Amino acid sequence: MHFETKTIHAGVHPDPSTGAIMTPIFQTSTYVQDGPGHHKGYEYARTQNPTRTVLQDNLASLEGGHAAYCFGSGLAAMDAVIKLLRSGDSVLASNDMYGGSFRQLDKVFRQFGIDTRLIPMQDPAHVEASIAPNTRLIWIETPTNPLLNMVDIEAVCHMARSRGIMVCVDNTFATPYLQNPIRLGADLVLHSATKYLGGHSDVVHGVVVCSSGELAEKIKFIQNASGAVPGPMDCFLILRGIKTLHVRVDRACENAAKIADFLLSHARVKRVLYPGLSTHPGHAIAKKQMKKFGAMLSFDLHDESMEAAFKVLAGTRLFSCAESLGGVESLIGHPASMTHASLPREERMKSGLTDTLIRLSVGIEHVDDLIEDLRQALDS
Repeated sequence: MHFETKTIHAGVHPDPSTGAIMTPIFQTSTYVQDGPGHHKGYEYARTQNPTRTVLQDNLASLEGGHAAYCFGSGLAAMDAVIKLLRSGDSVLASNDMYGGSFRQLDKVFRQFGIDTRLIPMQDPAHVEASIAPNTRLIWIETPTNPLLNMVDIEAVCHMARSRGIMVCVDNTFATPYLQNPIRLGADLVLHSATKYLGGHSDVVHGVVVCSSGELAEKIKFIQNASGAVPGPMDCFLILRGIKTLHVRVDRACENAAKIADFLLSHARVKRVLYPGLSTHPGHAIAKKQMKKFGAMLSFDLHDESMEAAFKVLAGTRLFSCAESLGGVESLIGHPASMTHASLPREERMKSGLTDTLIRLSVGIEHVDDLIEDLRQALDS
């Protein structure tokens, strides 16, 4: 079955009681049993919910995994993955990872004895050389947020597997439409489903997809035991969004490529970070492991003051200054003061995340209008 068909049909069936083609919102906290232990597969809504079950089956199919488990947010999903580790274990992660992911590793789990080492991951040989005796998890973002660096998933997974190290790939930027880490060897795939999977900026959600039954049982246990589950309405909204995922992402990718070309030609832009550009250092890797190059891009200004970046953000009319990404509308943000403010400035600058870096989440509006909006903001 092709991906485009899976988004609409995988795991989804008409409601047997009514024939409703859309999965019902099972807004209930508990389920009546014929007697203790005699039920229809559902006992309590923290553990299971029929709307959530359909979504999880759909997501597992899209990523080519054994099973998927949904959570109240992307960071709640990450929390479940890190709980697979024990005190004394170490995580190897990208030094330009999402600020919220860094905060969870550095401020929450470090106090429980789980250490994190941040390194650039563009060179697989450097990743291999950075593995320590207590490394138990390699955490990959690709493309990274917000520097759009590429990590060779297959190469890293190959070296990790030979050492018994788990690999989890945050696939939020790429979506399962553009990239399938499990097919490249990853053990776990994470999404902030708030972004492209939902696609309409109206729900907060997360998911972990597991490559094996063993990992699935562990994540399922943590999901129930910790209880950071989404409500049925949230699951319904993600299911609805997934049905148009491929259509939205196709259009957004097309827009992003044209905007990247425009920004390259503008006199006030110093550099453009977009994997679709042939000059991007990770272009070959992106071309190898992605269907298209995504709809996220970042750029720096020649004027290196933070005030210059703020003026551009204040000057756009169609690009809305806001956190998040992946919706139908275009967003503009300043990572140093917004999404990545929790990263120490020294760490940011070391990785190349400057004070003037501006991140765009390109939506599905007409590209000419988006380019004109950026032109007038930069010119002003």
